[in-house]
Amino acid sequence: MDIIELIILAAALGIDCFIVSFSQGLIFRTQRKINSLKLALTMGLFQGFMPIIGYVATDKISKFVMPYSKWIVFTLFFILGLHFISDAFSKDKEEQIQCIGIKCLITLGIATSIDALISGVPLKLTSTNLTLSCVLICLASFIMAIGGFWSSSIMKNIPSKYLQITGGLLLIGLALKSFFIP
Repeated sequence: MDIIELIILAAALGIDCFIVSFSQGLIFRTQRKINSLKLALTMGLFQGFMPIIGYVATDKISKFVMPYSKWIVFTLFFILGLHFISDAFSKDKEEQIQCIGIKCLITLGIATSIDALISGVPLKLTSTNLTLSCVLICLASFIMAIGGFWSSSIMKNIPSKYLQITGGLLLIGLALKSFFIP
């Protein structure tokens, strides 16, 4: 792959980060700086690391993950979406949405980076520079996650219950997209 193709790949992989971060930005009213950084760093690191796994273990991992990748991404995003929607109706929701927990970060990191893991396969098969690829993917995902999180701030005056439901619906939409659109 040439540099233009790598940039396109990095941007395409970063779209999920933008959408997920946008949905998170809708929810969080406090600690926005730290939450946006935690989310963007998690997304960037997972997105940047996963192609290494796919690259190194192309023959073994792709055989096991590829047939189920749509189901894995679908399930993770769908469950997260339902969780956000159910939290919107919880009486303790203000306490629950003050900070992004490690379990949530890891789940979001994995869910958004399954495609990145799979992208390691063509990187290997085309003898593309792995270091450059991972750095570009990591940076694009970080930037797009920050952009998604902060672009949601224009909707901050909407009651958090509705924003949390919207965030959950966006995650479910991402689940459906990953399953039905190749």
